[in-house]
Amino acid sequence: MSNNAGSNAHAGAGKDKSSAKHVTPLASPSSHFQVTPPGIAYLQYSLEHEPEYLCQIRDLITKDLSEPYSIYVYRYFLYQWAELCFLAVDTTDSNKLAGVVICKLEQHRGGPMRGYIAMLATKEGFRGKGIAKTLVSKAIDLMIEKDADEIALETEETNTAAIKLYERLGFLRSKKLHRYYLNGNSAYRLLLYLKEGVGSIQTDYDPYHDLPPSAQDDPGYQHDHGPHVIHSHSIV
Repeated sequence: MSNNAGSNAHAGAGKDKSSAKHVTPLASPSSHFQVTPPGIAYLQYSLEHEPEYLCQIRDLITKDLSEPYSIYVYRYFLYQWAELCFLAVDTTDSNKLAGVVICKLEQHRGGPMRGYIAMLATKEGFRGKGIAKTLVSKAIDLMIEKDADEIALETEETNTAAIKLYERLGFLRSKKLHRYYLNGNSAYRLLLYLKEGVGSIQTDYDPYHDLPPSAQDDPGYQHDHGPHVIHSHSIV
């Protein structure tokens, strides 16, 4: 899961709800980031798509994943936030999966609404066509529509293609997470603040647990806490 931002972590704490509703978003990817290459169509996932696409999603993401996920991890996201999953399908090949983004959106400890981009992948042969950027853009637009305050993710520090993609969409590097993934690779956390003066993720902390640096550097800790500690992956 990925990030970089300033220290406006608790700047919105003193604002009442009525004023927060009128804050102007700092970022809105909108349609100019979205492209539809020939032979590609985009679908918003629903549970009706599970028989056709769940195994395809898992296969696509697992192929290049640095740490494997069980089917229950995918269902954790897709059952609760199905509408925040977008698919790119190849209309020239029986609508087979060409790309996917999987996200979540929930209130963080009674504070801001936090989006999280958990997984992003495009099939080899479909990369470099703007599909990944379009998928992320669609997810961000929907999270903005759902009144998200911020969006977080992580990506491996060596994944320059993903880092560039997210930075074009307005994400900032927040922190380097040493030995974050099971393969020993480090990650960057990326943050996208959507509202002026609203944001809760301190650059020193994990998106789900306020850990001291020593705990963040402990590979054993990061993989023993169930589906709520899923590390973002971007295969683009």
